Amino acid sequence: MSSTPGSSGSPLTAALLKAKKAKGLSFSELGEALGRDEVWVASLFYGQACASSDEATTLAGLLALDGDTEAALQAYPTKGSLDPVIPTDPLIYRFYEIMQVYGMPLKDVIQEKFGDGIMSAIDFTLHVDKEANPTGDRVKITMCGKFLPYKKW
Repeated sequence: MSSTPGSSGSPLTAALLKAKKAKGLSFSELGEALGRDEVWVASLFYGQACASSDEATTLAGLLALDGDTEAALQAYPTKGSLDPVIPTDPLIYRFYEIMQVYGMPLKDVIQEKFGDGIMSAIDFTLHVDKEANPTGDRVKITMCGKFLPYKKW
């Protein structure tokens, strides 16, 4: 089992997704068992997070994972594993498109409110919710990151 998770094509990611499907568990259910958000659990599956020993043991028990896979879940990841090209998956592409259209406006509004700096992706949470709407269900994504001002020296 590779200890270098990442894209959906990694052996670890494939094994985790296969085990999740075999057990019929959702990311939400796994998150509840781990005391983590479902998005964090999914990021663990895709090699973008690192499980503690307890989290890896719990997940291994829930998904009947072997010791190598349990150990691989605890490896420090290489983050940002998408290829450096425009994504072709339609759902992921929409996020790219959103940043193309609203990236600069978001930057300006954030800087007007906070000053010169960035939103942390380290001290950060991300939640996905489903909102019923008569014209079609809505995807609600909430990002919450600590503001980090640039310092002068």
